[in-house]
Formats: sequence, C-alpha cells, structure tokens
Amino acid sequence: MRRIRDFALAAAALTLVSSVAIATPEQTIRKTLEALVPDIEISQVRPAPIKGLYEVMVGTQLMYVTGDGRYFVDGRIVDLKTREDLTEPRLAEARRRLIDQVGEDRMVVFGAPGTKHTVTVFTDIECGYCRKLHSQIAQYEEEGIRVRYLFFPRAGKGSPAYDEAVSVWCAGDDGARRVAMTDAKAGRSIPTKTCSNPVDDHMALGREMGLRGTPAILTEDGDLIPGYVEPKRLASQLNGGMGS
Repeated sequence: MRRIRDFALAAAALTLVSSVAIATPEQTIRKTLEALVPDIEISQVRPAPIKGLYEVMVGTQLMYVTGDGRYFVDGRIVDLKTREDLTEPRLAEARRRLIDQVGEDRMVVFGAPGTKHTVTVFTDIECGYCRKLHSQIAQYEEEGIRVRYLFFPRAGKGSPAYDEAVSVWCAGDDGARRVAMTDAKAGRSIPTKTCSNPVDDHMALGREMGLRGTPAILTEDGDLIPGYVEPKRLASQLNGGMGS
C-alpha cells in the first residue's frame, strides 16, 4: 500500500514538473504577474529586443520581465550603438490603439476631415497654455493640423474645470460644443449643463497614459508631445522636421 502511495506521489510530482517544463515564457510570466496582482490586465507578452527579456504591456505601461518570471525591469531599452529608444515605439503603438478606441464622436473636434495631420490634445479649460493653444486654433488649421480634444481637468472631478468640461460637452451638438469650448477657453461664461458625457473616461485614459500636465499632444503615430507647441513648429515636427 505504501509503495502505491509513493508511486502516486511521484507521478503527481512528475506531472507538475512536466507542466512547468512545457509552459512557455509568456505563460509563466502571465501566471506570475497575475498571482502577484490578481486584477492586472495584461494586453500582450512578447520577446523584448534583449534575449531573455519579455515585454509585458499593461494598458500603455510597458515593463520587462525575464522568461522565468523572476526578475522585473522598469525602464527603457536604448541601443547605445544607434542611440535608438527601443521602448518608445511600443508605447506609441499602445497610445494610438487606446485613442482609436475612443472614437471621434466622443471628442470635440476642430478642423475638417481630410486635413493633412490630426492630433489629439488632452486639455484643461482652466490651463493657461491650453487656452493659448486654442486661441491659435485657426492657425493650426492653416498649417494643416486638425485638433481633437479630450478633457483632462487636472484638479479632478468636482473642480470648476471639470464642471466646465461637462458643460461644454452638454452644450448641444458638435457645433454647439465647439462654440462652448471656444467661449470657455476665452474665459467667457457658458451655461452650466449636465448630461451623459465622456469626461470621466477621458480622465481615466489620461491617467493610464501617465499624463502629468496639459496640454498633452498625441500625434497620429502615438507620439506624446508634452506641453504647448506653436502652430508652425508643430507642423514642422509632424512633417518630419526638427522645428525651431
């Protein structure tokens, strides 16, 4: 009887070892991270540019983990020979994917479809540089830049900037929202309104992207440009130039 029990235990141990042995690094990494952070939402695990490391994408956050799931590296990978940041293209891809999921029907858009460039701007109505950017909206359009706004009131929910964002969205149709946005950005009083709105979703997306301030400009490629950039310089950057 004892020999049968010992054999059963040995067989169970062998099965466990075999299951671990055949687990892929991707499976091992997912299992390890999910055990540590049960509510983690891993969108992708794939080999990193460095052998033995794997990229783990969580939203727009990128981390590196060894294939055995033991070591975690938080930072960027830079090729010192070419001086190329190998992490940024992956982050840009994730940002672009998340922005595309929002849909323009959940944004306040200035500029006609078919314009050469489209940028997505996280904005705070009370932010000085956000107001400066919007005061030049016609100049951005002249430079071939279409602007799509997402709301990111830095003071948070319940702040005057948050309430203004809701009132802008609830002003009416697309045209009414553009008028309300322009008035609010100019410091003019707009009617206080409430309705179903995407402001909280915009804020959550901004936090997921790690935004710290406004304006924050995202290009069509998913590149993040922090802060205000005047129209001609932004056009130069979007056209592949260095700007001035």
